[in-house]
Amino acid sequence: MKLALHSVSYAGLWRNQFALSLHDFLHKAADLGYQGVELMGKRPHLSILEMGEREIDAVRSQLHELSLECACIAGYTDFTAGSGFIPMLEMQLIYVDGLARIAGALHCPIVRIFTGYQTDAPYWSQWDACVKAIRECSKRAAAYGVNIGIQNHHDIAVDAASLAALIEEVNEPNCKAMFDAWAPTVQGLDLSAAVRAFAGKIAFTTVADYQRVPCFQYRPDLVNYEQGADLLKAVPMGEGFIDYEQFFSALKAADYDGYVSYEMCSEISGGGSEANLDHYAKTFVRYMKGHGYCET
Repeated sequence: MKLALHSVSYAGLWRNQFALSLHDFLHKAADLGYQGVELMGKRPHLSILEMGEREIDAVRSQLHELSLECACIAGYTDFTAGSGFIPMLEMQLIYVDGLARIAGALHCPIVRIFTGYQTDAPYWSQWDACVKAIRECSKRAAAYGVNIGIQNHHDIAVDAASLAALIEEVNEPNCKAMFDAWAPTVQGLDLSAAVRAFAGKIAFTTVADYQRVPCFQYRPDLVNYEQGADLLKAVPMGEGFIDYEQFFSALKAADYDGYVSYEMCSEISGGGSEANLDHYAKTFVRYMKGHGYCET
């Protein structure tokens, strides 16, 4: 397996999070010992509105100079959003097509998408909308020699069995699973079984580790507290509750040899300073090398 760093980690999107430009991020990833990068497909990093041929050439040249691969471009989609009067599907197809065009130019093999987030519409109507959208995304990406990867961080088809069924129904050879350990863990699923559900169809995985923080709401009528869902807070790799040893063992058993991307995509324990972000990113590299999961 090879290691990538997700640029969202240095995008400044969370409270007091240190931010880097796209070009400065590429230098950061190389300095931290990563072989590849996952580039956030929106501002302030890789936006289709700002990536003309000259800008793409500059990124491609910088990747070459730093001996980095563009392992993935991370798109942000929601195919259940909007009303029937606004062409949300067409807008998102233009967006995904633009990301796939850039991916092809950067020799990047995959564009990440999400399915959709549940609305009040009937579930199967939402499912069908996602299948239709992803099928067209896949066909458009194929024209650039690029895969479409569905990451399990949405609502529609988020569990392992449903996501496997969705990909089968899309039925396009370049539609792959970007399957992470986080979602099945918090869903209470068996990680090894979840990996096996894809039978070699996992093309990419993204990693972060979390601790559970109990949350309570005061009930004055009961003069007591009521416990709600736990807050999940990111911690350095190996310090959380996700069983990554089981997950990576299952990936190795499935002969997975692709990229493992590390992300800081939420509030992290210790704050969002550059030093703390670097500490997390370095800890991940040490963890992966120390466990023998990646190339040295």
